[in-house]
Amino acid sequence: MRATSQAQPNIALVKYWGKRDAVSNLPAAGSLSLTLDSLWTRMSVKFDESGNADALLVNGEEAPAMLPRVSRCLDDIVGVKRPCAMVSSECNFPIAAGLASSASSFAALVVAASHAFGLESETLEMARSAGRASGSAARSLYAGIVELQLADDAIAVASIAAPRDWPLTVTVAITEKSAKKIGSGPAMNISQQTSPFYKEWISRQAQDLANARAAVESRDFAALAAVTEHNCLKMHSVMWSSRPSLVYWNSATLTCLETVRRLQADGVPAFFTIDAGPQVKIISEPAAAEDVGAALRSTNGVVDVMQSPLGDGARLLGGK
Repeated sequence: MRATSQAQPNIALVKYWGKRDAVSNLPAAGSLSLTLDSLWTRMSVKFDESGNADALLVNGEEAPAMLPRVSRCLDDIVGVKRPCAMVSSECNFPIAAGLASSASSFAALVVAASHAFGLESETLEMARSAGRASGSAARSLYAGIVELQLADDAIAVASIAAPRDWPLTVTVAITEKSAKKIGSGPAMNISQQTSPFYKEWISRQAQDLANARAAVESRDFAALAAVTEHNCLKMHSVMWSSRPSLVYWNSATLTCLETVRRLQADGVPAFFTIDAGPQVKIISEPAAAEDVGAALRSTNGVVDVMQSPLGDGARLLGGK
């Protein structure tokens, strides 16, 4: 009763920020994202009938603060009368730093747990379980460019372009490796309750999503760049106007945006997005990736640069 799986984080271009239903963890709006390839989380799950309690290791160290959330996810997948589980997670990028580590972690967890327990779960069923643990995790079950839509009291998720259909490169400028002080879940609640811009943000999401989908269908890089950057800045305007104000950026975040603008002025096909953290993600055509990486490495305040093409959804590596 054991299995190991791997999932990659996904980078949202059209983002969701806020919950329609906090109990079911349903997002307040649809979203569109890119599943990465080179960044990953590997999750091993072993069920043990003789165990006394669940246990969790993250990169070789006990993680008691994260264990209750993992246990609830396992209850959702397998049932509350399940055996105890030993869960071990390995991640090759900074955790809880605005790089969607929870998305890759819970996507990998549901795949490993489902296979370890011998369940024959459909991908959408696993995506919904992952989404109940982390809203963005549902998208990491799918490859390439992924759209998440709301369907009454559930979510519908699908890949709208495979990695080979529209090859893009994502370059991540890491400006801070430590965990952020306020997690995305609590921050969303603050924005939803206090930002004067929140209702306007939600009212415009459907149009942004439609524009992004049309850009993907027509492979219109400039159109996708325009909607992505605007959607990102609108979300952070909601955060900044919350009380207390939610400012995840640091000085290097702003400097990276200046670097992107210089690249664009020089005709480099690249655009940015930023999630709930200080890291800047730059999407480019593959031929421009070397120039983007070099520019970011020379940007003051950038401590590391990671690059990835688009990748596959969560998958089993070994086990039952």
